[in-house]
Amino acid sequence: MITSKEQIINYFQSGIKETKDFRIGIEHEKFLFDNKNNKRIDYSKIKQMFAALLEFGWNPILEKNNIIGLNKGGKNITLEPGNQIELSGDKLNHIHEACAESQDYLFELRQVTQKLNINIVSAGFDPISKLNEIPNNPKQRYELMTKDMPLGGELSLDMMYRTCGTQLNLDYNSEEDFIKKFKIVNSIVPISIALFANSAIVEKKKSSYLSYRSKVWQSTSRGGLPKIFFEELDFEKYAEFIINFPILFIQHQDTYISGRKYTFKDFMEGKINEIGNKLPTENDLATHLSTIFTENRLKKYIELRSMDTCGWDCLCSGPAFYIGMLYANLDEVYEVISKWDKSKIINAYLEAPQKGFNTQLMGKDLLYWARTLLDLSKKGLERRDILNKNGKNETLFLNHLQQVIDNKLTNADHMISKFSKTEDLSELYDK
Repeated sequence: MITSKEQIINYFQSGIKETKDFRIGIEHEKFLFDNKNNKRIDYSKIKQMFAALLEFGWNPILEKNNIIGLNKGGKNITLEPGNQIELSGDKLNHIHEACAESQDYLFELRQVTQKLNINIVSAGFDPISKLNEIPNNPKQRYELMTKDMPLGGELSLDMMYRTCGTQLNLDYNSEEDFIKKFKIVNSIVPISIALFANSAIVEKKKSSYLSYRSKVWQSTSRGGLPKIFFEELDFEKYAEFIINFPILFIQHQDTYISGRKYTFKDFMEGKINEIGNKLPTENDLATHLSTIFTENRLKKYIELRSMDTCGWDCLCSGPAFYIGMLYANLDEVYEVISKWDKSKIINAYLEAPQKGFNTQLMGKDLLYWARTLLDLSKKGLERRDILNKNGKNETLFLNHLQQVIDNKLTNADHMISKFSKTEDLSELYDK
């Protein structure tokens, strides 16, 4: 049972790995549309799709006899509230492996979606549907979240039902290493938003945003970029942060109970009557950590969560960008961001979804900082020098971002340009 802050600190310390054992985990979400009517697919279609994927060696994950996901080896396909699907990848050694995993998944997904007349959309925000048009599914926690989340953030339901992101999971080799990495990833969120912007079309119209997904996450319950994240945030301070953070829900026997009246501290002190004052287990702690929706967060590894989903051609670019900086050039990147002012970062964070590269940070625009960080990432990946079978190192995955920066055109800009010419919905679908 978790009853003390020290136990939570120990939980984070148990994630410490030797540098040689560092791994990379990538998670990415996709929207699925019925080709016949351009509407998001419903749960009955999800069941057909999951049944077809079983032929590729996936195994069903059930909740009360309902299929809510699939697993195979160290990989999972999970179901999001509006039937977006997410691949949570295995823990892999380098970007070549991670990209190969995504390509294998794409191959399987394409076989199934073509057979079932389903279109895939790789964007940070649903470009077509209104919120009230999106079907749900029987995954229990989502019913409770749909009721409680809007109480703490006006766009929370848009986050749940109309956004897709790419997430990267990274390791740390000490508490000091975590502190540096966490400060970097929070400081560069504005650059990440601008560089990976891919959600400009909303309800078949140009929004005034390049990353509307990021705007939504800024107005989501339990989300955002807390000021404490810019301090030298060690395991103890993060433990205190999450202890005093409200609970989203508690899984008790076969049901989910709202936690909105309680903090995790109440849980640790046995003050929750609805569950017979029971104390939290390590599983309850893990659930709490994964229902804090900040731009980055700590579990037994660091989760980076500020990238819009992008197409298959650029899927590996975000992970490569971060790996080059954080696994192979940490000190040089830290030297750059350590001079930045917290209030200016937060201001850039709020402006970046709309202004993109034109957002100002410390007297320079985000395009300047993106170029600076890309160079540092490239240097790191060259230092790692991990080669594929053709003798190419991981820098090849940065080519997409180099083009974005050289042309000053993001995925969002390309989508605005393509869609605005014809307003043809087929332009929004993955080719």
